Amino acid sequence: MAFNIAIDGPAGAGKSTIAKAFAQRLSYIYVDTGAMYRAMALYLLREGISAEDEGGIEEACERVDISLVHEDGVQKVLLNGEDVSSLIRSEEVGNMASKSAQNGKVREKLVELQRQLAARTDVVMDGRDIGTCVLPKADVKIYLTASVHTRAVRRYKEYLDKGMEADLARIEEDIEKRDHQDMNREISPLKRAADAVLLDSSDLTIEEVLDTMMEICKNKKI
Repeated sequence: MAFNIAIDGPAGAGKSTIAKAFAQRLSYIYVDTGAMYRAMALYLLREGISAEDEGGIEEACERVDISLVHEDGVQKVLLNGEDVSSLIRSEEVGNMASKSAQNGKVREKLVELQRQLAARTDVVMDGRDIGTCVLPKADVKIYLTASVHTRAVRRYKEYLDKGMEADLARIEEDIEKRDHQDMNREISPLKRAADAVLLDSSDLTIEEVLDTMMEICKNKKI
């Protein structure tokens, strides 16, 4: 039987980085659900479809194919066959993803794919509602968070490292807005599952977070 680890938390908490590293440590498949929603958001932005356009989004869901492939240990996100891994990490795409993720058709399409993956293989899956909605019976659930300022500084440094322009105050403001949107959306809002372990990474290194997660998992199958 497949063993599933669900990692939830707010924007900029480091979920993707941690989930990816943890999956590698365990030799599990890493499923970046946020990347899937960002790919959908990128498609909507390219097509000029707003998050409020119910009809346009429903038609888009019928035209879009989003898949994850692993090549030489690297996960790539394909949007209708195009590798968009490097195009989906902008703040614009992230904000659109937060808004469009509230659409029932978008969630229905992507959640089904995520559940299919988890049913057939050991996975580490991160997102906003993995433990509460996508994989409510996950073997291990972790709610990974950090202060708003800490998350903003991390995102700011990421942009600088990539040679992108960034404004720390603007990033912090965007993260606060994303938190509000994600926690108050009608469909599958961001919240800590009742049986999820709270892990605040504000003052922890990546290795310390991973070691803590291993401790959380030690009484399980792992």
